[in-house]
Amino acid sequence: MCELSIIRIWFYKIFIVEDDKVISQKMAEFLSSWNYQVRQVHDFSKIMEEFIAFDPDLILMDITLPHLNGYHWTLEIRKFSKVPILFVSSANDDMNIVMAISQGADDYITKPFDLQVLAAKIQALLRRTYDFNSQSHFIEHKGVRFNVEDNTVSFQDKSIELTKNEAKILRLLLERKNSIVSRDDLMEYLWKTDYYVDENALSVNVNRLRKKLEQIDVRDFIITKKGIGYLV
Repeated sequence: MCELSIIRIWFYKIFIVEDDKVISQKMAEFLSSWNYQVRQVHDFSKIMEEFIAFDPDLILMDITLPHLNGYHWTLEIRKFSKVPILFVSSANDDMNIVMAISQGADDYITKPFDLQVLAAKIQALLRRTYDFNSQSHFIEHKGVRFNVEDNTVSFQDKSIELTKNEAKILRLLLERKNSIVSRDDLMEYLWKTDYYVDENALSVNVNRLRKKLEQIDVRDFIITKKGIGYLV
């Protein structure tokens, strides 16, 4: 078999939901060698909590899992996220493939599989979702979905409209997610003026944004780094 020539992708996060420890570890080691950031599920009763905490760019999902199956977790994830999901299963009959796709899966690969084929499928999904979707009007993080076109933010089945300044703050924080955004950067982005702007004005706008997010049950989303800035 000839090896596929695949361009390596850096920093994408992949969440592996697979109860076979040998297969899960092999996938994790292989994908880590390709510079993906990989996390394997630890507690199969808390898949949603681990998914939200890790905030992956792609999920590898088995069908048969402890407690509840992969179909269930895919449906739960699809209630508030469009993250690509690739099913990895030994069930190779058409019915299971159809079921997975109908529940929200984006692709399906059957065990046993060549790891190079898995890498190719992952790359295709990531490219289709993120590279070709650069004109998307949505930014998503930890289940929070921000529409940059109409300045609405949604979480699960709730949504709320933001003011212009609230939207600008949230957009910059999301564009730099997992990194601290300094107060100076936020103030410059908000007001873009050479005139002095009281820092209290920024604090007021951030607090208003937090209260808006709380109205849709999003709490502790914006973290204050005292004396430095903010982080989501």
